[in-house]
Amino acid sequence: MAVALVSEIEKSFPGGAAIAAGFTLVADSAPVTVLFGPSGSGKTTILRCLAGLERPDRGFIRCGDETWFDGARAICVPPQVRRIGYLFQEYALFPHLTVSQNIGFGVSGPRPERQARVARLLDVLQLRGLATRYPPELSGGQQQRVALARALATEPRVLLLDEPLSALDTPTREPLRRELRRVLSRCGIPTLLVTHDRIDALTLGDRMLVIADGRIRQAGPVHEVFSRPADLAVARSVGMETVTPGRVRARAQGLLTVEVGRARLSVYDPGDVEGSVFVCIRAEDVVLERGALSQMSARNHLGGRVVALNPEGLLCRVTVDCGFVLAALITRSAREDLGLAVGETVTAVVKATAIHLIPRDSSALASSATSC
Repeated sequence: MAVALVSEIEKSFPGGAAIAAGFTLVADSAPVTVLFGPSGSGKTTILRCLAGLERPDRGFIRCGDETWFDGARAICVPPQVRRIGYLFQEYALFPHLTVSQNIGFGVSGPRPERQARVARLLDVLQLRGLATRYPPELSGGQQQRVALARALATEPRVLLLDEPLSALDTPTREPLRRELRRVLSRCGIPTLLVTHDRIDALTLGDRMLVIADGRIRQAGPVHEVFSRPADLAVARSVGMETVTPGRVRARAQGLLTVEVGRARLSVYDPGDVEGSVFVCIRAEDVVLERGALSQMSARNHLGGRVVALNPEGLLCRVTVDCGFVLAALITRSAREDLGLAVGETVTAVVKATAIHLIPRDSSALASSATSC
């Protein structure tokens, strides 16, 4: 397995804040790694350190057999030598240059080769009809594609994308997500993409690094990190809707009995959890029913009362008191079919395999797995 990029860096800031970024990006068939965390957590600083735009205080950055930064040996390779493609949040296009000129800016070599590379990227990014336009004449989505084409034009060894969809309105983001995913998969360049948006992470990423409290706390496949956070800080960062204290009371036949408030849950036994835990349940894994229950494979049927209904576009977030506070996410049509209202009695159904447990005594510890 070829290693593309290894980072073990630290950077401190006035006031005592610090960032420690230790991870490995691997060049393979799943090239996009998402660096995920809340605003202000240090994601952009990490990207700028990798690009050579900021200097870490300690540690090293290596790409293949090259050392880009080594604090102990006073090595710091300048950005232009690292061959990194960088897509800024604001795109940073030159307003006085055409689309073709923006894409070709910084590309070296004979003129025919430069022109051929620009033409190929115009086709790949579906920009052929916009080649002679200027950035002020383009939509936000078109500007993003031009900026991405410019980042790819220098044939970078690593691609860094800083919140590439944050400047776009909601109707524009959805088709651009799909297009960006297509291009990143097709180009095959190891990519580190910064975002704090869950949908961006799920749509664009193959793997994921979660940064919280200034450290990389978990690394792994995107869906695994979202559904199986390693600790409480990760659970909060990835937006796990229900996180509540519980205690393991029994273990039998591959299942745990976990006491949560006034309720008892059957949970798949991972084999390494006991005692005090945090119980984590995603809202989309909760099914709500009224009246008699149908035959279902789920083991957990929790009677409760609706205490809040919060519309979220085409969805509705339902808060249920079922011995503990449980969040469910259903469609608006499902809410209407069920006739849900505050105070109504419902049954929340949750599969044993959909419940994730975090040991409470290790909730402040970071995951040791940082290889992506």
